[in-house]
Amino acid sequence: MTTSAEVRKALVATLALDLIGPGPGHPLAGEQLWEGDPPSRWYLTGFLVPTRAPESQRFDPSSVEGIGAPIAGDDGAGPSDDDTTPEVQTPRKVYLPSSLGVSILVPASAESLQVELLWGDYKKIVAAVAGASGMVERKVWQREPRSELIQLPLTAGTMPLDSKEVPNSRGVKIYLTARPVGERAGLPPGTRAISVFVVNERDPKEEERVEEANLFQVELRVSLPANSGGFVPRANVRGLRVDDPDERIADLQYADVCEFAVGHGVATHAIVKDGRCDEVRTTFLPQATVERVEAGKQPKLTLQMETLADMASADEVVAELGKLPVAYAEWITAQGKRAHAAPRRAAVASDLLERCSLAERRIREGIDLLKQPVVLDAFRIANRAMARAARQRNAQIQKKSPEAVDPPAWRPFQLAFLLLNLRGIVEPQSADREVVDLLFFPTGGGKTEAYLGLSAFTLVLRRLRDPSLASAGVAVLMRYTLRLLTLDQLGRAAGLICALELERQKAPAKLGKWPFEIGLWVGRKATPNRLGKKGDIDPSSARSKTLAYKNDSRNRPVPIPLEKCPWCGHKFGTGSFNLVPNDDQPTDLKITCADPSCAFTRDRPLPIVAIDEPLYRRLPCFLIATVDKLASLPWLAAPGKLFGKVTSYDAAGFYGPGDRGSGTRLPKPLLPPELIIQDELHLISGPLGTMVGLYETAVEALCTREVGDKLVLPKIVASTATVRRAEAQVRALFGRSQVDVFPPPGPDRRDTFFARTASPIEKEPRLYVGVAAQGRSLKVVLLRTYLALLSAAKVHYEAAGGAQNPDNPADPYMTLLGYFNALRELGGSRRIVEDEVRGRLTGYGRRRRMNEPPGHFTDRTIRFETLELTSRVDTSEVSVAKEHLSLPFSSDQHVDVALATNMISVGLDISRLGLLVVLGQPKMTAEYIQATSRVGREEAKPGLVVTLLNVHKPRDRSHYERFEAYHETFYRAVEATSVTPFAPRAIDRGLAAVTVTLARHGEPAMTKPIAAGELPEHRSKLDFVRQRLRKRAENHRKFDSSEEQAELCHKVEARLADLLDAWEGIAHAAESQSGLQYWHEVSSRQALLHAPLDPDLKREPPQSPLRKFKAQWSLRDVEAEVPVLVKRLDGGEV
Repeated sequence: MTTSAEVRKALVATLALDLIGPGPGHPLAGEQLWEGDPPSRWYLTGFLVPTRAPESQRFDPSSVEGIGAPIAGDDGAGPSDDDTTPEVQTPRKVYLPSSLGVSILVPASAESLQVELLWGDYKKIVAAVAGASGMVERKVWQREPRSELIQLPLTAGTMPLDSKEVPNSRGVKIYLTARPVGERAGLPPGTRAISVFVVNERDPKEEERVEEANLFQVELRVSLPANSGGFVPRANVRGLRVDDPDERIADLQYADVCEFAVGHGVATHAIVKDGRCDEVRTTFLPQATVERVEAGKQPKLTLQMETLADMASADEVVAELGKLPVAYAEWITAQGKRAHAAPRRAAVASDLLERCSLAERRIREGIDLLKQPVVLDAFRIANRAMARAARQRNAQIQKKSPEAVDPPAWRPFQLAFLLLNLRGIVEPQSADREVVDLLFFPTGGGKTEAYLGLSAFTLVLRRLRDPSLASAGVAVLMRYTLRLLTLDQLGRAAGLICALELERQKAPAKLGKWPFEIGLWVGRKATPNRLGKKGDIDPSSARSKTLAYKNDSRNRPVPIPLEKCPWCGHKFGTGSFNLVPNDDQPTDLKITCADPSCAFTRDRPLPIVAIDEPLYRRLPCFLIATVDKLASLPWLAAPGKLFGKVTSYDAAGFYGPGDRGSGTRLPKPLLPPELIIQDELHLISGPLGTMVGLYETAVEALCTREVGDKLVLPKIVASTATVRRAEAQVRALFGRSQVDVFPPPGPDRRDTFFARTASPIEKEPRLYVGVAAQGRSLKVVLLRTYLALLSAAKVHYEAAGGAQNPDNPADPYMTLLGYFNALRELGGSRRIVEDEVRGRLTGYGRRRRMNEPPGHFTDRTIRFETLELTSRVDTSEVSVAKEHLSLPFSSDQHVDVALATNMISVGLDISRLGLLVVLGQPKMTAEYIQATSRVGREEAKPGLVVTLLNVHKPRDRSHYERFEAYHETFYRAVEATSVTPFAPRAIDRGLAAVTVTLARHGEPAMTKPIAAGELPEHRSKLDFVRQRLRKRAENHRKFDSSEEQAELCHKVEARLADLLDAWEGIAHAAESQSGLQYWHEVSSRQALLHAPLDPDLKREPPQSPLRKFKAQWSLRDVEAEVPVLVKRLDGGEV
């Protein structure tokens, strides 16, 4: 039976044949093309035109066509998740290539090179062709396979550029140059750098026809004699010269990865046997594999969640879990015995193993804590809840009953991560509390379950220690940056909270009377931020959306970003959303399942709070948020309640200093969030990360509490699949100096005990294919690639039984997912897909050579509407789009083509997808890794990534010419992120908002809206604001000197004092008028805060103190561009 891997291989072969042509030994090596389809038009790339050819032959007019198209923006609320500006290039002519080359390193013993040039010549001939009335003579293009061997002698020292004509080639030449490279970077003495080029110097005037002067399907093979020792690998000197811990680790871990050649205008492929390379080849369609990383297995360890939950005694649990650190310690010892040739690498290996030993010790300490009854009880209940949630989720995926699915089990790294963090949660005053634990695991490896398990433990322990109302409030704050990721995680986390709530209902005396609830704290594009009331004209309110859905459920989206019950998977209906107590004046939106057999139906609503207004009242224990919502802290009083700033309660919820409601006074204050989870840490970088880092000063202050004489900070864990210089990033973001990566890397990148890399023999890796065509427009490259892949996939789909085969191996490749670096490029490509691709596919089966039997392509009809996943798409449509992407091609709602931006880089976990086409090399390697990891997530459906590179851009060209080497080490190429919260511009933009946040929510008397005018009487209480800002400024990075550190602190304190003076002056001035408030919350008083583009602010004089109090409603409000005014010195017009 054909497998998906075989289908993938056939697709790549068809793509190569269609874009380049037949290679050596191919059945179509002697092909004939129709006269009207000359080879330079039939093939996209892989050929060389003569250097002296006229411009009409060297220049393709279509090469000036661009892809970008003007598009409509979002809703004007600021930059979006994928609002990236495409690179702008100066328009210039680009020509078809006339040469290609390769550079290699040869040892001193090499005395000659053997160069084999393979190509195809096309000549127009008259051939007999079968016609309607018999054989007829027609003019055709006949391919003639060509191959020539050339021996090139090598001499010591520098060899100036010299050429040698290829025999029987009519003017094709081989050029060679050589130079010694010395003994730099540890290269053997006498090593020489050799560059070999093939140049088409045929005289086009002597050729009968233009096409006959071209070289097609050109391949250069360069080899050394067997006794020369093979090519010398190119050294990566970054690990030697840079005092960068990450580079030194990479130097150790990638010591076995060698780059033997670099292409020039073409990619290369090295033939390596037993670590030695005697031959390199050029290729116009390079391929590289990225092996699958999977969780390590520990067969002797009990990992079943239900088994751990049901163990009778602490001794039994400790004894069973104790096998994990024992096995880990044995692995560490074995790794320590491995020898490393270079002393620098041995030192790095020793340091890595010390980190592993630290992790092993922390795991043991976590297991020892389970001897405490309350800790053990929390661990058991957390395991039971995780298992129950997993059964429900797996039952939906496998279409079985929850009882019929396999018993849920931890992966060893997930359980280890939970145990590793126990001390930081159980003992708030311990040093572990201030350690930021970074979960580093490849995409799709199970990071979510790891930190959900820790969340479950944290929530249960808090209730067990105090089941009274004082244990309510937000305990876990989980934050993301992208809407798609937030919504995807909502379903998983909601399932866990449902399981915890069912546990609580069984034992309210133990787990408290206040329910476990989950809240969604995101922007209005994802969920309604207001409930609304009768008479409102706000179409985005919960009332408006709910009533619209009830009146027209077929055409209107559900009011929250969940299409189905997170517990049982049943689709929501019109009766699932109920405004209470009534539709006219709602105070809450209750959500129930439409399935009467579900545990959350009728009068048992789901524990989900998705509207801001009830969320600020209910204070759900588990809060999912985007970092953007932090921007609301200075503007509103209500968000402070999420940090435990409440004073009273009633049956409806909690009230704080800024609320009008009274209720019963709380006997003691609520605890602030204890656990902060920052997923996809790599996304908190650049301008966004800089602003988040500044706001984190306030977040940490609001989450800090006093226990005895010690300040207790929240525990922070983060996760990512791509990280570089994590310590500097975490320090800038959170002000924490210690970062522990888990699993800690070992000396061998393929084995960290908790994760291992599966070889291609064990499991099919993800396959990357590069496509580039010099002298062609990227539009043509995209069009030809889409046509070939979409049509060829249909051929294999039908050959495997089509829709009649429920396990059709071609199904993963029937949906083409296109990835774009900018909305403008996506907009232009969408027009191409819906017009040209759709139109030409209907007859693409007719694309055949003369006498070629059908087989490579077939006609295909794709849907007119192309699915889009970008920030322009409404949240409800995103949910529907994800559901359709998961449907097999046999479904009536299948997707042919989906176009997306970096919105899908995280949060798109659809195992069915197997084909991704990337247009242009993304600017960041981390983004490239994240985006391409969206396909091939299931072992039986290996991913195929086709990257369309623009060789007219230097970065794209570099990645193309070093395609294999880059992909073999692209985790090493992840760029360091930049987070500078105390840069001058960041202070200008954010310090006022952070100051107001700290004052408003840190001092209860300053919380209510009109308290903005009471600063003069409370200013003496605000010294903590200065202390917090100074401490964060001191610790946000490593300084070159104490003088530099002191200077920055002085500047921050001076700016703060100036802000408070200005605020006090504004308050005094407002006393004689209507008074002062933070924002237009309650009355017509003057507002302290203004958005940067607020018209009221523009009317203020330039020296007005109000201009100092600008704050953003979104942390993404950063300058996308800077205006430049140009004038002529002579006064003339520009």
